[in-house]
Amino acid sequence: MELTQPKARQTDLRPILWLSFLFAALKLAIQIIGNILAQHAGYGIFRDELYYLVCGQHLAFGYVDQPPLVALQARLTEILFGHNTMWTLRLISGLAGAAKVFLTGLLVWALGGGRKAAALAMLGVTAAGVYLGIDSYLSMNSFDPVFWMLCALALIRIVSSDSPSEIRNWWIVLGLSAGLAFENKDSVLFFLVAMLVALLLTPQRRILANRWFAVSVLLIVVVALPNLLWQVHYHFPTLEWLRDVQKSDKDVKLSPGPFFLAQILTLTPTTILLWATGVLWLLFSKAARSFRFLGVFYLLFLALMMAMHAEDYYLAPAYPVFFAAGGVALAAWVGTKKWRNIRLGVYAVILIAGIVVFLPFSVPVFPPQQWLAYAKKLHFTPKDSENHGATPLPQFYADRFGWHDLVGQVAAIYNALPPQERAVTGIFAGNYGEASAINILGKPYGLPTAISGHQNYWIWGPRGYTGEEMIIIDGASPDEMKPYYDSCTVVGERNHPYAMPWEHGPIYVCHGRKTTYQTDWTELKHYY
Repeated sequence: MELTQPKARQTDLRPILWLSFLFAALKLAIQIIGNILAQHAGYGIFRDELYYLVCGQHLAFGYVDQPPLVALQARLTEILFGHNTMWTLRLISGLAGAAKVFLTGLLVWALGGGRKAAALAMLGVTAAGVYLGIDSYLSMNSFDPVFWMLCALALIRIVSSDSPSEIRNWWIVLGLSAGLAFENKDSVLFFLVAMLVALLLTPQRRILANRWFAVSVLLIVVVALPNLLWQVHYHFPTLEWLRDVQKSDKDVKLSPGPFFLAQILTLTPTTILLWATGVLWLLFSKAARSFRFLGVFYLLFLALMMAMHAEDYYLAPAYPVFFAAGGVALAAWVGTKKWRNIRLGVYAVILIAGIVVFLPFSVPVFPPQQWLAYAKKLHFTPKDSENHGATPLPQFYADRFGWHDLVGQVAAIYNALPPQERAVTGIFAGNYGEASAINILGKPYGLPTAISGHQNYWIWGPRGYTGEEMIIIDGASPDEMKPYYDSCTVVGERNHPYAMPWEHGPIYVCHGRKTTYQTDWTELKHYY
């Protein structure tokens, strides 16, 4: 397609700002309504959300499996809203999703596009299934794209500007954004490395010969330093966790072809024309010569993630810039030609239809049986990124079931014990989901604090429990429990039909641990 040079300098920002606010409000409304419908359909709190809420009650500069920002987000959410209403529990993530859409409009402006380009790009980001999903629950994933987009926006403005003061300001924005990204999720390291190599491979390497680049790097280090010092203090547990995951068969490892196909599916198939056009425009258009490094970055980052057998959604934070570029390219191609404008309008309708059709695969707005019927009718079932036994629902939905049932059973078992036994009885859980369900949902029942060897629970330690009498939530068989306790009795069974396979199994009351938890704690470490 023949494209005209975008007029980055002549584009008025104000109309795009108002349009961006409108689309951001639309995105937030979709996320709120989706969570209201999901709770009405019977879906509860997600496994990781329970864990983040517990982390929020133990604020620190780091955790085994994430930097501190998600725990801070969880703590703020619990203080403001509690954790019983799903749309308020996830409101901050929804706001991050709205910010993502808003920044897409700014990226379009920075790339030289106008309102038409911005509207198309923001509609595409709103329609992308992966963003509907990650913005629908409390996690670090909703904020990751925001920080990456700010970095990309800063670089675009730096290469476009001749003003020393503007260049200085944007280098500062980049340093602060990247530093906060490190406090949110460590995968930003791969983003920054790929972006640096892309700059070095293109004429835009000239922007690195600036003292404010060094200041920006210093800012990244300073902002990220608290988590780094925490890692040093605890002997880099995150690296240990990553090594353990890599050695395990936990994650599905995709070859390059299926990995790229997964990009299309996670972004929703209807959006491929938009973001793929953006990649090609950045790589080959004369109009995008100044921004060529972004296209090169995509090729490098995609290849890096394929080589590392990363999970398919790890690229998701990078895509909004390609949606923005696609909007600029398609709007420039349309120009003032009526028939091309009609085609673009038809495509916008297809994107809107995609939101309606594919929303149930990102946000569980249908009850389980209705969802299963819908998936069967469309001959489409999402693939999980982790290996596990067969489940009726995908893991992202299944991990919202079984927690209240578990807590109810444990509460009945605990409260049935004689008072003198309750005084010395603790709870040990096999994973952070079970332990966090007890610690968050079990408070109204007066349950003691659960311990576990999983993830950051191992660092929090056995909390003084010796094992004299314990309620054990574990998938082990009675024979497997015998070496550790004088006696173990099965007193409950976890069997919620929609829960994950590892959330099925016995609940024990055990007496007389043969060696104390303090003695065995090192062996109980479970970092994946």
